[in-house]
Amino acid sequence: TRAVLLWTTLSIYLLARLCQLYADRLPTLLVVLLHVIPPALFAIIHGSRLYGIKGILAFVASCLGFATLFETLGLRTGFPFGHYAFTAVMGPKLFDLPVLLVLAYLGIGYAAWVLALLILRYHNKPLSRIQKIAQPLLAATIMVAWDVTMDPDWSTLDRAWIWRDGGPWFGVPLTNYVGWFLTAWAFYQAFASSRYARPRQPAPASKAYWRSAVALYTICALGNLLILRLPMAPPVVADPSGHLWQTADILKACALSSVFIMLPFAVLAWIRTRCPES
Repeated sequence: TRAVLLWTTLSIYLLARLCQLYADRLPTLLVVLLHVIPPALFAIIHGSRLYGIKGILAFVASCLGFATLFETLGLRTGFPFGHYAFTAVMGPKLFDLPVLLVLAYLGIGYAAWVLALLILRYHNKPLSRIQKIAQPLLAATIMVAWDVTMDPDWSTLDRAWIWRDGGPWFGVPLTNYVGWFLTAWAFYQAFASSRYARPRQPAPASKAYWRSAVALYTICALGNLLILRLPMAPPVVADPSGHLWQTADILKACALSSVFIMLPFAVLAWIRTRCPES
């Protein structure tokens, strides 16, 4: 059944986050695959119930299409994220863009969308004209919260991508987060404006269904706390600008950001599932 598939993908994703503790013993590409594929499958399975097959495929097309467009533009021009380049850490590339990087947008991107639906209580009704603006803006904010907690670890420490000029957020430029918001808002807005953004009637009444999406985002947030136990990189790392950063400071900042930026969205969405009609 769909519920079994949803919780199976969540369990595999939880396992992926635990795999971080053994990053020095497991193939890096395997860890990346386990971080990316289960959330993407979750999005398709969960979204097919809410929007139907055509609807979730429209979401996938919007998400991956805009992600590919803006990432490709960013690699070649520096707009909208800043100047950066990908290394071999995330696996095979197409025109210098890792395939898994683009796919990574889908799982957390969909979870952020559902959290915004719950927080705004839009999950059981068609979006009105005003709601079609508010929903993408909040979802994009929730999506950026994820990147704030993730980017310094994956770039400055893991070197999955390299920021040419470094930046003030532990080697990450602030333009990156402006770019992330713009990219996420674009694909959310495109989907919200489409005829496919109308939930199938009736919307799922099961609390477990809605809470599974909250659980995905929560696992992502809590998984960031595990990096405090990672096999340590050198105690001091340098970004490409030559600025030196304490590894422990980066890990603590990412963990604290997860607690105080990501988790509040998850908690609020979870509370909404307790009284969705109020």
